[in-house]
Amino acid sequence: MVRPQKNRIVGYNPDISYFKPRGIPMFDLEEVCLTVDERESIRLADFMGLSHEEAGQCMGVSRATFGRIVQRARKIVADALIHGKAINVEGGNFRIVEDSRCFQCEACYHEWQEPRGTGRPEGCPECSKDTFHRISKQ
Repeated sequence: MVRPQKNRIVGYNPDISYFKPRGIPMFDLEEVCLTVDERESIRLADFMGLSHEEAGQCMGVSRATFGRIVQRARKIVADALIHGKAINVEGGNFRIVEDSRCFQCEACYHEWQEPRGTGRPEGCPECSKDTFHRISKQ
């Protein structure tokens, strides 16, 4: 009997679920599916630079399991980039632990939080510039 998969902990959900090559109509595209937990593994390992041990702890899985997840995710992304396929992000065994979003202003470096589901902020609360990005608070 196969053991059921544990839900992986996902600490950041950008609410973006589809990427496609520019200039190619949707009906001409082949699509690959990347699960939400696979996207999280790429964020932790490749974007944030965490070791497999640290990233596995963040996701609530072992180092070896994390290694398998990120290896599978990288293969899917590489296939899409090399062969010009669309990436659909959906599914997987996960639970999101984020209840607010953190932002950092690129002009004044001010950091602030906004509750989930309120849309993109108009601008930085300190300097009012609209040059800011999401950051992860881990």
